[in-house]
Amino acid sequence: MNVPASTRARTAILVLALLLLGGGATAYTLRAASGRVAAGTADPGFGLDAGPGALYVRDTASGRVARVDPAAPGGRVAGGPSCDRFHAAGGTALCLQRRPGVPARSYVLVLDRRLREVRRIGLPGIPSRARVSASGRVLSWTMFATGDSYARSAFSTRTSILDLRTGYLVKNIEQIPLTLDGRRHHAPDVNYWGVSFASDDNRFYATVSTGGRTRLVEGDLRNWSARALRENVECPSLSPDGSLVAFKKRVSDGPREPWRLYVYDLRTGREHAVAERRGIDDQALWTDARTLAYGYGGAVWSVPADGTGAPRRLADGASSPAAPR
Repeated sequence: MNVPASTRARTAILVLALLLLGGGATAYTLRAASGRVAAGTADPGFGLDAGPGALYVRDTASGRVARVDPAAPGGRVAGGPSCDRFHAAGGTALCLQRRPGVPARSYVLVLDRRLREVRRIGLPGIPSRARVSASGRVLSWTMFATGDSYARSAFSTRTSILDLRTGYLVKNIEQIPLTLDGRRHHAPDVNYWGVSFASDDNRFYATVSTGGRTRLVEGDLRNWSARALRENVECPSLSPDGSLVAFKKRVSDGPREPWRLYVYDLRTGREHAVAERRGIDDQALWTDARTLAYGYGGAVWSVPADGTGAPRRLADGASSPAAPR
């Protein structure tokens, strides 16, 4: 069969164009992959070995993890990986990175003491909360499945738990058997977020939302169960001795700053507000047995947990505080 020269020429041009486009796409993919690896890598010498009392934050200008150091230029030493959410404890760090594109997807990076990547998990959603148990052996994170704010009336989250001792990953804990008001609770709207682990790497606390109400739940990993303890509790954070829970409490139905930061005593059942009166939309961090740190207004602040004192600014242009002990 005779193919006209003009047709052969058009075919050759089309094939060449496809090859060039394919090569460009391949090069772009390689560059993007290289960028993701670089984003998950800390500078040489930067790690979690700064000693007791060290505070790490996410530097909002660069997106990288930094160590707060008042003597350093800008009040911090940068050099960690790029993260949207960060937490660290027990020689293990957790870094959540949002990936570009639609639908929203993210990487969960497990890092060692030198902040080197040891495991990477790709999951759908937008990074929201991250926690590492005190031993560094059990990790949890929360992703927004839809929406981007807890202030919205309709949103959905997926909360995962990873046990580094066994490598077992629960991608979504919403199927954990839940006891509510003394009875097993089944509902399609059950939603968990904001896990905080006890020192035994078994007991944990989290928020559960169902029926339009939020509650504090106590969970048991070994028995795979959870029971609701108290209403109007969000983003719990367990104190180092396991007796107190810092949390955000909804005090207004309006969209602007509806929460205040409270502390709940698990033994007595009493709660009190801390001296921070602004609306805190964060999972507070216990930097020691008496002090809380949290993000607000583009900065990291601290306040005494007993309700005395006043808020103190720790770092400007920062979020996601972590105090590896």
